[in-house]
Amino acid sequence: MDKAVFDARYSEYREAVESFLDGLFTDKPHWTDLYDAMRYSLLAGGKRIRPVLTLEFARLSGMDWHKALPVACALELVHTYSLIHDDLPCMDNDDLRRGKPTNHKVYGETLAVLAGDALQPEAFRLILTAPDLDASRRADCALILAKAAGADGMVAGQVLDTLHEPRTHKELLEVHRLKTGAMIRGAALLGCAAAGAGEDLRAAAADYAQQVGVAFQIRDDMLDVVGDESAFGKPIGSDRADGKTTYVDVLGLEGCDHAVRMCTAAAKAALARAREHEFLDFLADSLAKRKS
Repeated sequence: MDKAVFDARYSEYREAVESFLDGLFTDKPHWTDLYDAMRYSLLAGGKRIRPVLTLEFARLSGMDWHKALPVACALELVHTYSLIHDDLPCMDNDDLRRGKPTNHKVYGETLAVLAGDALQPEAFRLILTAPDLDASRRADCALILAKAAGADGMVAGQVLDTLHEPRTHKELLEVHRLKTGAMIRGAALLGCAAAGAGEDLRAAAADYAQQVGVAFQIRDDMLDVVGDESAFGKPIGSDRADGKTTYVDVLGLEGCDHAVRMCTAAAKAALARAREHEFLDFLADSLAKRKS
């Protein structure tokens, strides 16, 4: 697959996701300030990597990927809630997200918390009312998302990251396997579950996404040191300023670069037996080299 083909498919997925998300929370009840706060962060852009993974794995599993859009966007709702809460003064205390003021800077802490709270159950409503999935696939998808986002997934990673002060390579790996990796893994598995894929592809998808998730976080830590602030969308060096230990502290930039390449190779190897895996290979490579 050449870059033009990859870019065209990625753009098609991303545009479909943006259109679906833009159709949410458009009513004007007298609590419309809640909807405004939810949409502010939900429509703030980003690469939409997670829903793209869901849609591609649905396609790879033989499904019309358009039918998986509610599931893909459900995960993006949960991801958005996590970003709103991550940015709060009691968490990372960030002023910028994707180059724009964070939610609590625009709407205040109370409404930011409530916007995040609302996005969580709305994600499950999307899954449980997905028109093109039968009841068993809806339930399968809801359970995958709950596991990825819950007390043994993303939230566990957030607790370890913010309250347990991870210092060693092993501790960092555990944090990011949960905080970042669980949702990326969940995205891949959601695509498989929506399409009713078999266990072999699900296992390969989980392995692929786990490795991509680690590579993604290591690259993120590198960009916090050497990235371009205008492209990165938030201040460079914020982790170091907050006293956090990152992969760069533990491995150095060269060690991080090597680790990213090894994880990317392992991700691609996990899908070697799958048909039409070229898009996912290209995606893994592009994430490893990303600059924002």
